[in-house]
Amino acid sequence: MIVCHCQHITDRDIHAAIDWMRASDPGVVITPGRIYRALGKQAECGGCVKLFVQEMRSNDNLAVPVELRALRAQSASGKS
Repeated sequence: MIVCHCQHITDRDIHAAIDWMRASDPGVVITPGRIYRALGKQAECGGCVKLFVQEMRSNDNLAVPVELRALRAQSASGKS
């Protein structure tokens, strides 16, 4: 399925990029921008963002690395 018409990015492209990024760096925080860059493209109109993010979230490899999961709680409580 085409997710980004401007750049012709499919759901398979998104999943392949996520899987590749996670395999090459288990600690990377994966964002839409990083996926575009991994595919050698850049966002244009932004009309696909909602569907793009929805497709990203359906990938099991998107999870935030364990080491980073507690950072929000630590910064809220003032810990370093």
